[in-house]
Amino acid sequence: MTSTYIDLRSDTVTTPDSEMRKAMADAEVGDDVLDHDPTMAALEEQVADLLGFPAALWVPSGSMGNLIALMMHLRRGDQFLAPEHSHVLGSELGTAAWLAQGMPMALPHDGGPGQPTPDTVRRAVGPGGPYYTLNTTLLCLENSHNFAGGAVMTTVQWTALVEAARSTNLLIHLDGARLWNAAAALHVSLDELTLGADTVQVCLSKGLGAPVGSVLAASTERIAEARRIRKMLGGGIRQGGVLAAAGIVALASRHRLVDDHANAQLLARGLRERGWNTTEPETNIVLADVTDPSAVVSRLATVGVGAVTVAGKVRFVTHRDVSTDDIESVLDRVSAIST
Repeated sequence: MTSTYIDLRSDTVTTPDSEMRKAMADAEVGDDVLDHDPTMAALEEQVADLLGFPAALWVPSGSMGNLIALMMHLRRGDQFLAPEHSHVLGSELGTAAWLAQGMPMALPHDGGPGQPTPDTVRRAVGPGGPYYTLNTTLLCLENSHNFAGGAVMTTVQWTALVEAARSTNLLIHLDGARLWNAAAALHVSLDELTLGADTVQVCLSKGLGAPVGSVLAASTERIAEARRIRKMLGGGIRQGGVLAAAGIVALASRHRLVDDHANAQLLARGLRERGWNTTEPETNIVLADVTDPSAVVSRLATVGVGAVTVAGKVRFVTHRDVSTDDIESVLDRVSAIST
């Protein structure tokens, strides 16, 4: 095993830096369940403003944020739509069906990587029917789309899908776990990528590097309901300002996401030069199409490179704890293994 392990399994593996740790240590705190922790409230207000919503709620994980949104939007037995390989479909242990009690329907990526066309959305809803017809009420979208290689949905594409959803009376939830990356790649403001959504979940512990936490944004009324559901799910927190303080520091680092994107492009280019079949990354995720992804991930581990398998491919994710020199080292190491 190579002595220095370079972890490209996910952008969740980052550790809090000294600025975050100091902010956490110095945070003003209160009991968030009883009085709303002041630092938590400040973080929620900041994220709500960035996303263009009147209110927001911190949650321990993106999965919980997505689940709360689905629980608010779905009645028992309602069908919801989401692009194939969306996180809400395959990576949240079935809670959309188990707890939100929704019937999932996967849509093809016929509108580009990670997204359906507006016509596909309309056809999936259908014309309606008698009382025993399945009731489709919600469209879930993901930007950037993780398992499509960090694929980005542009404002034009987003607007067209919002219009298709509204024309068929669908509510809209956006899983924006890596929305920060999408905005950085497109050079647009975050609220341009959320306009028209009913709820949006963004993650602080991925590209932004906070140790824990996501935020769900919505109307004031929906966030009041979401706070109750969070408590029902065991997500009520006490002195949450310790965690929120790290999130506030993380928000200030959004400008450096372009460095991760540049490193992903460097990695993809170098892998192709070495005979790998890789996607051209739009953000910080590189997918490699290989014959046996699990075997390749195991071989990568023997040379000190962390990767995972997703959607039948090998995934590498760049992040703030991996430098350009680290990427060059990864490329040197992969030259020694076969795909």
